[in-house]
This record gives sequence, C-alpha cells and structure tokens, in this order.
Amino acid sequence: MIILVIIIVVIIVAVIGMYNGLIQSRNKVENAWSQIDVQLQRRFDLIPNLVEAVKGYMTHEQETLTKVTELRSSWANATTVAEKAELDNELTGALKTIMAVSENYPDLKASQNFSELQEELRNTENKISYARQFYNDSATMYNTKLQVVPTNIIASMFNFKEQELFKTDSEEARKNVKVDFSK
Repeated sequence: MIILVIIIVVIIVAVIGMYNGLIQSRNKVENAWSQIDVQLQRRFDLIPNLVEAVKGYMTHEQETLTKVTELRSSWANATTVAEKAELDNELTGALKTIMAVSENYPDLKASQNFSELQEELRNTENKISYARQFYNDSATMYNTKLQVVPTNIIASMFNFKEQELFKTDSEEARKNVKVDFSK
C-alpha cells in the first residue's frame, strides 16, 4: 500500500513538474515575442522622422515614402506573429530602398539628422535581429517540449498549442533591393 502511495505521489510530482516546465517555456516565448514587438514598434516610431528627413530630397520616390507610411498604419491593426512578420518584411524592403536611394543625394547623406536616424535604425535593426533569434529559439524549445514524450501527453491534456516561428515567407524580402534612377 505504501509503495502504491509513493508511486502515485511520484507521478503527481512529475506531472506538476512537466506542467510547470511547459508554463515557464510558454511564458518565455511570450516574453520573447513582446521584445520583438517592442523593437518593431520602436522602428515604426522612427519612421515618421526618417520620412520627413528624406521627403524634400526624394520627390520622385514618393511611392516608397507613401508605402512606408501605410505600413506604419497597418502595424497597429496586426495581431498575429505572421501578420507582423509580413509587415516587418515589407517595411524592411521599403527601408532598404530609402537607404539605397539616399546614396544618390549627397546633401541628404551629409545631413546630421539623417545620419542620426540611420544610426538609430541600424541599432534598432540589430536589436530586432537579436530579438527574432531569441524568440525563435524560445519557440523552438517550447514546441520541442510539446512534441517529446512524456511532456507531449501533459501538453495535450492541458491543451498547450505550438507557437509560430518568426520567419520570412516572401521570396521578395530575401532579394537585394534594385534601385532604378531612370524615372
């Protein structure tokens, strides 16, 4: 009888330990996502200043500037990892275009305001890159826990769901930006 009680207690302790481990992993993933969200929001907050700095120089690139502004507006409505990842990919492409086009305007490149904005964006991009990596690492560890025995049994009992990875789905986002000054 005592052996049966000990076995039941050990099983209960193991289940509680696995459940708590899943909760900790899920919280780590949510924290990692919030870090990406904070850095992406920081980037979107820098955009109006960048657009104002380049607006006077890049009159024939108005389409790009308009797209950046629209993406910033869409950011507020995005709720899922996939939606925000897609907006992030589109914004990255638009920012690459702005930076590439700015090379054609020596006065803009020499502007202290533009230089400071470029540096802020560069620092933010580095933080975003790190936050994405941390999120994907956390999500992968969490998803692995959901798939391996015996935690997969506990995960299915308590309805834990896999987390999406932050990834680039678009082939366009993987390409180098092509700048055409013939317009």
